[in-house]
Amino acid sequence: MSVDAQAGNWMELNRANWDERVPIHARSDFYDLDGFVAGAEALRDFEPAEVGDVHGKRLLHLQCHIGTDTLAWARRGASVTGLDFSAPAVRTATGLAARIGVTGARFVTANVYDAVTALERDRYDIVYTGVGALIWLPDLVRWASVVAELLTPGGFVYLTEFHPFGDILAEDDGRTVAYDYFDPAPQVWDEPGTYADPDAPTTANVTVQWQHGIGDIVTAIAGAGLRLEFLHEHDFTLYPRFRTLAENGGRYRLPAGQPRVPLLFSLRASKPHDRITQAP
Repeated sequence: MSVDAQAGNWMELNRANWDERVPIHARSDFYDLDGFVAGAEALRDFEPAEVGDVHGKRLLHLQCHIGTDTLAWARRGASVTGLDFSAPAVRTATGLAARIGVTGARFVTANVYDAVTALERDRYDIVYTGVGALIWLPDLVRWASVVAELLTPGGFVYLTEFHPFGDILAEDDGRTVAYDYFDPAPQVWDEPGTYADPDAPTTANVTVQWQHGIGDIVTAIAGAGLRLEFLHEHDFTLYPRFRTLAENGGRYRLPAGQPRVPLLFSLRASKPHDRITQAP
């Protein structure tokens, strides 16, 4: 299959990749589901402070994967819904909710662009998207329109994401620019294993991803009528994506004495009370 044909088949290729990795992730130390069931925190330590009190709020997690982050918000009092295009991921998330005794969580199988219809036009106080989600979406303008449609007036979207600057750095040193920050073309990768278990045997290894700059992300959100409240850049990431990173307390940073670069960011944008959006 040619590169163009693979890019055109992006949804099926990416879904097959994620479907195959669900059981690998569910049994991995990276996700540590037994630890999560026992009460371990799945959220990054800055997220609860930036999101605020979620007790009694309706929270939607787009691209929720196996539901650990979704259910972490449920433990904090939110009424949660998770949406993911992988049916095995949704089944795993539903089973995990039962294991921890969260009876009100809802998990739905659908892609992000169909979320408004799949969720029966429900509205939410918070739309949450966790790390590693946006690179799987070709059209951020359409994504932001969906997010705005899903929010109740006065609600907000909150992202924690890998910083696109980090995506252009070479894997061997984390300091050499190896990729084009402004390249809009789909990137086709053929990589076995997974971030949760690099040595896991896998067969569905082709994925299609997109590079989105910070300007693209913020502009898409603003264009959907949402008001940016903050954009925080962080000098650490969550796994050893570069060989030179040093780990401390679950955070991975470039070595001391080396110039720092942004590796993670968090963003919050709200829907004004007078904003009326139409479904895409």
